[in-house]
Amino acid sequence: MTQYAIVTDLNRCVGCLACSVACKVVNNVPIGAYWNKVLRVGPNPTAGGSGDYPDVDLYFLPLSCQHCVDPACVSVCPTEASHKTADGTVQIDKAKCIGCQFCAMACPYGVRYLNEEEKVVEKCTLCEQQTAQGELPQCVAQCGGRARFFGDLEAGLDSFVGPANPGDSSASYEEMHAARVNLRDAVNEFSDSDVYELPNAGNNPSYRYILRKMTWQG
Repeated sequence: MTQYAIVTDLNRCVGCLACSVACKVVNNVPIGAYWNKVLRVGPNPTAGGSGDYPDVDLYFLPLSCQHCVDPACVSVCPTEASHKTADGTVQIDKAKCIGCQFCAMACPYGVRYLNEEEKVVEKCTLCEQQTAQGELPQCVAQCGGRARFFGDLEAGLDSFVGPANPGDSSASYEEMHAARVNLRDAVNEFSDSDVYELPNAGNNPSYRYILRKMTWQG
Protein backbone atom coordinates (compact mmCIF):
# COMPACT_ATOMS: atom_id res chain seq x y z
CA MET A 1 0.00 0.00 0.00
CA THR A 2 1.05 3.60 -0.64
CA GLN A 3 -0.24 6.73 1.07
CA TYR A 4 1.34 9.88 -0.30
CA ALA A 5 1.22 12.79 2.14
CA ILE A 6 2.98 15.94 3.31
CA VAL A 7 4.70 16.53 6.64
CA THR A 8 5.13 20.14 7.75
CA ASP A 9 7.55 21.31 10.43
CA LEU A 10 5.50 24.12 11.97
CA ASN A 11 8.50 25.43 13.90
CA ARG A 12 10.09 26.20 10.53
CA CYS A 13 7.00 27.59 8.77
CA VAL A 14 7.29 31.40 8.60
CA GLY A 15 3.83 32.06 7.14
CA CYS A 16 5.25 33.47 3.91
CA LEU A 17 2.35 32.03 1.84
CA ALA A 18 4.75 30.84 -0.87
CA CYS A 19 2.98 27.45 -0.80
CA SER A 20 -0.40 29.09 -1.45
CA VAL A 21 0.92 31.27 -4.27
CA ALA A 22 2.84 28.43 -5.93
CA CYS A 23 -0.21 26.18 -5.72
CA LYS A 24 -2.49 28.75 -7.37
CA VAL A 25 -0.02 29.41 -10.18
CA VAL A 26 0.84 25.83 -11.15
CA ASN A 27 -2.76 24.56 -10.83
CA ASN A 28 -4.50 27.64 -12.26
CA VAL A 29 -6.71 27.96 -9.17
CA PRO A 30 -9.39 30.65 -9.71
CA ILE A 31 -9.31 33.99 -7.91
CA GLY A 32 -11.08 33.72 -4.56
CA ALA A 33 -10.46 29.97 -4.28
CA TYR A 34 -7.59 28.17 -2.56
CA TRP A 35 -6.30 24.62 -2.64
CA ASN A 36 -3.83 25.49 0.11
CA LYS A 37 -4.45 28.00 2.90
CA VAL A 38 -2.14 29.13 5.70
CA LEU A 39 -3.83 29.83 9.04
CA ARG A 40 -2.28 31.77 11.91
CA VAL A 41 -2.73 29.98 15.23
CA GLY A 42 -2.30 32.38 18.15
CA PRO A 43 -0.88 34.27 19.79
CA ASN A 44 -2.09 32.20 22.75
CA PRO A 45 -0.72 32.20 26.30
CA THR A 46 1.84 29.51 26.95
CA ALA A 47 1.00 26.86 29.54
CA GLY A 48 1.32 28.61 32.88
CA GLY A 49 2.55 31.77 31.18
CA SER A 50 1.41 35.36 31.68
CA GLY A 51 0.03 35.74 28.16
CA ASP A 52 2.39 38.66 27.58
CA TYR A 53 5.29 38.45 25.14
CA PRO A 54 7.37 36.31 25.15
CA ASP A 55 5.02 33.98 27.07
CA VAL A 56 2.91 33.28 23.98
CA ASP A 57 2.60 30.50 21.41
CA LEU A 58 2.16 31.40 17.74
CA TYR A 59 2.60 29.26 14.66
CA PHE A 60 1.30 29.02 11.10
CA LEU A 61 -0.75 26.02 9.96
CA PRO A 62 -0.89 25.17 6.23
CA LEU A 63 -4.28 23.61 5.48
CA SER A 64 -5.29 21.68 2.38
CA CYS A 65 -6.87 18.36 1.42
CA GLN A 66 -5.50 15.76 3.83
CA HIS A 67 -5.81 12.92 1.29
CA CYS A 68 -7.42 10.87 4.02
CA VAL A 69 -7.04 7.13 4.38
CA ASP A 70 -10.84 6.75 4.72
CA PRO A 71 -12.17 9.91 3.05
CA ALA A 72 -15.77 10.86 3.79
CA CYS A 73 -15.88 12.79 0.52
CA VAL A 74 -15.46 9.54 -1.41
CA SER A 75 -18.11 7.62 0.49
CA VAL A 76 -20.81 10.28 -0.12
CA CYS A 77 -20.09 10.92 -3.80
CA PRO A 78 -23.07 9.61 -5.82
CA THR A 79 -21.16 9.29 -9.10
CA GLU A 80 -17.77 8.05 -7.87
CA ALA A 81 -16.19 11.23 -9.18
CA SER A 82 -14.27 11.50 -5.91
CA HIS A 83 -12.09 8.44 -5.55
CA LYS A 84 -8.92 7.05 -3.97
CA THR A 85 -6.05 6.18 -6.29
CA ALA A 86 -3.25 3.63 -6.01
CA ASP A 87 -0.88 6.22 -4.53
CA GLY A 88 -3.33 6.92 -1.70
CA THR A 89 -4.38 10.36 -2.90
CA VAL A 90 -7.99 11.49 -3.29
CA GLN A 91 -8.78 12.75 -6.78
CA ILE A 92 -11.82 14.11 -8.62
CA ASP A 93 -12.89 12.93 -12.06
CA LYS A 94 -14.42 16.12 -13.45
CA ALA A 95 -16.16 14.16 -16.21
CA LYS A 96 -18.21 12.38 -13.52
CA CYS A 97 -18.71 15.31 -11.13
CA ILE A 98 -22.25 16.75 -11.17
CA GLY A 99 -21.51 19.63 -8.80
CA CYS A 100 -23.83 18.39 -6.04
CA GLN A 101 -21.24 19.38 -3.39
CA PHE A 102 -22.03 16.46 -1.11
CA CYS A 103 -18.28 15.93 -0.84
CA ALA A 104 -17.69 19.54 0.20
CA MET A 105 -20.30 19.19 2.94
CA ALA A 106 -18.80 15.89 4.12
CA CYS A 107 -15.21 17.16 4.29
CA PRO A 108 -14.39 17.97 7.95
CA TYR A 109 -11.68 20.46 6.91
CA GLY A 110 -13.58 22.68 4.47
CA VAL A 111 -10.98 22.36 1.72
CA ARG A 112 -13.26 21.71 -1.27
CA TYR A 113 -15.12 24.32 -3.29
CA LEU A 114 -17.38 24.54 -6.33
CA ASN A 115 -15.78 25.97 -9.45
CA GLU A 116 -18.67 28.24 -10.45
CA GLU A 117 -17.54 28.43 -14.07
CA GLU A 118 -17.08 24.71 -14.67
CA LYS A 119 -19.76 23.61 -12.12
CA VAL A 120 -17.47 20.94 -10.68
CA VAL A 121 -15.83 20.58 -7.29
CA GLU A 122 -12.09 21.15 -7.03
CA LYS A 123 -9.38 20.76 -4.40
CA CYS A 124 -5.70 19.93 -3.92
CA THR A 125 -4.55 17.04 -6.13
CA LEU A 126 -1.15 16.81 -4.40
CA CYS A 127 0.19 17.87 -7.80
CA GLU A 128 -0.34 14.40 -9.26
CA GLN A 129 0.91 15.73 -12.61
CA GLN A 130 4.30 16.28 -10.96
CA THR A 131 4.57 13.47 -8.41
CA ALA A 132 3.80 10.91 -11.13
CA GLN A 133 7.06 12.03 -12.77
CA GLY A 134 9.09 11.81 -9.58
CA GLU A 135 8.86 15.51 -8.78
CA LEU A 136 7.75 17.18 -5.56
CA PRO A 137 4.35 18.85 -5.09
CA GLN A 138 4.69 22.53 -5.90
CA CYS A 139 3.93 23.65 -2.34
CA VAL A 140 6.83 21.50 -1.10
CA ALA A 141 9.25 22.59 -3.81
CA GLN A 142 8.55 26.30 -3.25
CA CYS A 143 8.32 26.37 0.57
CA GLY A 144 10.20 29.50 1.70
CA GLY A 145 11.01 28.07 5.13
CA ARG A 146 11.94 24.61 3.81
CA ALA A 147 9.31 23.31 6.22
CA ARG A 148 7.40 20.92 3.97
CA PHE A 149 8.33 17.36 3.01
CA PHE A 150 6.70 14.79 0.72
CA GLY A 151 6.66 11.02 1.02
CA ASP A 152 4.79 7.79 1.67
CA LEU A 153 3.17 7.68 5.11
CA GLU A 154 3.12 3.89 4.99
CA ALA A 155 6.93 3.93 4.74
CA GLY A 156 7.26 6.16 7.81
CA LEU A 157 8.33 9.77 8.31
CA ASP A 158 11.94 8.89 7.52
CA SER A 159 10.89 8.36 3.90
CA PHE A 160 9.85 12.00 3.48
CA VAL A 161 12.05 14.34 1.46
CA GLY A 162 12.20 17.99 0.49
CA PRO A 163 14.18 20.16 -1.94
CA ALA A 164 17.90 20.52 -1.25
CA ASN A 165 20.87 22.60 -2.30
CA PRO A 166 23.10 20.26 -4.35
CA GLY A 167 26.14 21.95 -2.83
CA ASP A 168 27.75 22.49 -6.20
CA SER A 169 27.65 25.95 -7.74
CA SER A 170 28.25 24.41 -11.17
CA ALA A 171 25.25 22.07 -10.91
CA SER A 172 22.85 22.15 -13.84
CA TYR A 173 19.23 23.17 -13.51
CA GLU A 174 18.20 19.53 -13.77
CA GLU A 175 20.61 18.55 -10.96
CA MET A 176 19.38 21.37 -8.74
CA HIS A 177 15.76 20.47 -9.49
CA ALA A 178 16.36 16.82 -8.58
CA ALA A 179 18.32 17.43 -5.36
CA ARG A 180 16.58 16.06 -2.25
CA VAL A 181 17.17 16.08 1.50
CA ASN A 182 15.68 13.68 4.02
CA LEU A 183 13.32 15.12 6.64
CA ARG A 184 15.40 13.82 9.57
CA ASP A 185 18.55 15.40 8.16
CA ALA A 186 16.90 18.75 7.46
CA VAL A 187 14.96 19.57 10.63
CA ASN A 188 15.72 19.81 14.32
CA GLU A 189 15.26 16.66 16.37
CA PHE A 190 11.70 15.72 17.24
CA SER A 191 9.95 12.88 19.03
CA ASP A 192 6.72 11.01 18.31
CA SER A 193 4.94 13.26 20.83
CA ASP A 194 5.81 16.26 18.63
CA VAL A 195 3.90 14.83 15.65
CA TYR A 196 0.24 15.78 15.23
CA GLU A 197 -2.64 15.42 12.79
CA LEU A 198 -5.85 17.37 12.25
CA PRO A 199 -8.93 16.22 14.22
CA ASN A 200 -9.90 12.73 13.10
CA ALA A 201 -13.61 12.36 12.36
CA GLY A 202 -13.19 8.75 11.30
CA ASN A 203 -11.60 9.77 8.01
CA ASN A 204 -7.98 9.25 9.18
CA PRO A 205 -6.16 12.27 7.69
CA SER A 206 -2.75 11.37 6.26
CA TYR A 207 -0.93 14.69 6.66
CA ARG A 208 1.32 15.18 9.69
CA TYR A 209 2.52 18.30 11.49
CA ILE A 210 5.62 18.61 13.68
CA LEU A 211 5.40 21.11 16.54
CA ARG A 212 7.88 21.39 19.40
CA LYS A 213 7.63 23.31 22.67
CA MET A 214 4.22 24.82 21.86
CA THR A 215 0.64 23.73 22.55
CA TRP A 216 -1.02 22.08 19.54
CA GLN A 217 -4.27 23.86 18.65
CA GLY A 218 -5.11 22.03 15.41
